[in-house]
Amino acid sequence: MLGHLLIQGIPSYKTYNNMPGYDLVATNPERNRVVRIQVKSRWKTKAEGFIIKNCDCDSVIIVKLNRGSKEGTADILPPEYFVLPVDVAVKLPRTEGWGKASFSKISQLESHRENCNRIRDFLNQ
Repeated sequence: MLGHLLIQGIPSYKTYNNMPGYDLVATNPERNRVVRIQVKSRWKTKAEGFIIKNCDCDSVIIVKLNRGSKEGTADILPPEYFVLPVDVAVKLPRTEGWGKASFSKISQLESHRENCNRIRDFLNQ
């Protein structure tokens, strides 16, 4: 995801390992703005949800890698990603213990597809 943000012209970098709450930081040093981004990925094609426990970030990017299935029965598809504001992620119902949230519970999921403009717009305010 870091490479994709950079290709989109959004200056970003990876945080130190084990940084609680976020994995990437997008920046606009001229405006002194940052967006802390947590990246959640799912390996399986047609994954139904993702695990999120710590929402100490500004944005959550969910990456569906779509690499098939353990059984080898699911198709390998191109990756997809969705950029959620953290307030959307926080409101998602999650299972106890694991903290699994379902994609079907994300209101207007398609409006979040590949929406890096949300990050870019915040950085340019």
